[in-house]
Amino acid sequence: MKATFGEYIRKLRKSHRLTLTQLAFQLDLDSANLSKIENGKREFDEKRLEKLATAFNLDIEQLKTEYFADQFAKKMYQYNCSPETLIVAEEKINYLKSINTKQGKIKFENEK
Repeated sequence: MKATFGEYIRKLRKSHRLTLTQLAFQLDLDSANLSKIENGKREFDEKRLEKLATAFNLDIEQLKTEYFADQFAKKMYQYNCSPETLIVAEEKINYLKSINTKQGKIKFENEK
């Protein structure tokens, strides 16, 4: 997908013929904040991914892929990172997975 995550949400909303107010209600947001998300002026809260998946009957894993790819791309663009950054990140993910297999699950800051 070439769009930002906010543009992706707008496209979904319009294809399902929902108003900002209708979708905002389903996401427990006000319509002004949803408009800012769609226009790239505010970030979408990852805690609402499940609600977004439910609203559009989407696979949560596919939705997380869209969301986190957008987050990575924005950070890489902001800091002018080379594409090699993604290769190194994948290596780190594989390393973390191997540690998890050996030692049990690692808990990150945002996990409960």
